Amino acid sequence: MKVLVIGGGGREHALAWKASQSIGVTDVFVAPGNAGTATEAG
Repeated sequence: MKVLVIGGGGREHALAWKASQSIGVTDVFVAPGNAGTATEAG
């Protein structure tokens, strides 16, 4: 499953980070993102 997280704050970073750890998630996208979410590869 592909996940899109909308927002650029700390909550969105936490959601994207946790979603990326899920077995069923293949891709995580964050828009607009921030410096923290840019460092999360995957």
